[in-house]
Amino acid sequence: MLDKLAVIDARYEELNRLLADPTVSTNPGLVRDYAQEQSTLEDLVQKYRQYREIETALEATKEMLSGDLDEDMKALIVEEIDGLERRGTELYEELKLLLLPKDPKDEKNVIVEIRAGTGGDEAGLFAANLARMYMKYGENHRWKTEIISQNETGIGGFKEIIFEVKGKGAYSRLKYESGVHRVQRVPSTEASGRIHTSTATVAVLPEVDEIEIEIDPNDLRIDVFRSTGHGGQSVNTTDSAVRITHLPTGLVVSCQDERSQLQNRLRAMSVLRARLYAIEDERRREVLTENRRAQVGTGERAEKVRTYNFPQNRVTDHRIGLTSHRLENILEGDLDEFIDELATTDQAEKLKAAEIA
Repeated sequence: MLDKLAVIDARYEELNRLLADPTVSTNPGLVRDYAQEQSTLEDLVQKYRQYREIETALEATKEMLSGDLDEDMKALIVEEIDGLERRGTELYEELKLLLLPKDPKDEKNVIVEIRAGTGGDEAGLFAANLARMYMKYGENHRWKTEIISQNETGIGGFKEIIFEVKGKGAYSRLKYESGVHRVQRVPSTEASGRIHTSTATVAVLPEVDEIEIEIDPNDLRIDVFRSTGHGGQSVNTTDSAVRITHLPTGLVVSCQDERSQLQNRLRAMSVLRARLYAIEDERRREVLTENRRAQVGTGERAEKVRTYNFPQNRVTDHRIGLTSHRLENILEGDLDEFIDELATTDQAEKLKAAEIA
């Protein structure tokens, strides 16, 4: 590992020289590429250099023990050695994590799709709770959320809601939320006070650029129709709604929340690209490694990833066995406790896989 880090350190220094080269500075494309590469290496190189400084200091401090010292001085040096060794071990573990391959999708914006599952109207209300939770989470991180489409139940719930979350690192945090979420509570319509169990599915898809996935226009059927909704501002007086069907896969995407047909078409295409990319990405992952399907962090829709129990004020993530009795805070977007633990577990699994390989 240290040999690999030395090569990376040398490349970092080479990039410094290149960026200072007058022949490079006149080429904006090269400057951008070199600066971007240097930025991705900076944290790793700084940690590596700290590690080397610790190792050098540790070697020098150990040599001091060979001198003619009184017991008090020896005790101080031994204490110093212990501290340096602890810090060296910490840095070594941090370097192992930094060397893990980065998911190129982590910095992308995301498209979140939430659909009511089993439970009728209560499932729709729960889908609305989840949508609000993720929007509040985005707000807490200063991300921007925009609704792409929604299919309301009429009592404040959603049969389906699709929205975009725009912000640096959005996918790196929200990718762990994909799966079946379960709620246990007494519906407001339940006269006997009996607890009902309902579900909603969450899919988190990285936003995909046009150049990342090609869609043949001949594979699309595009229909336009009159929007339905609350009316006003021409939303349901013109044929502005768009439905796109991808004929090879049968995927259908509709969008009607924007005022113009063009805007709805662009948004629908964005969702379609993300879904097609997710299908292709899943196919690649299954080919590469079958056993990763059951591990945390794959973004797969495993059954019952999390349960929200209202009577006990409890939220449990079944993938990592973490339980919190702060249900109200979590529904207000305070999700970092769960996401941090999921990310840590994911990193541990990747480290284990890397060591085995």
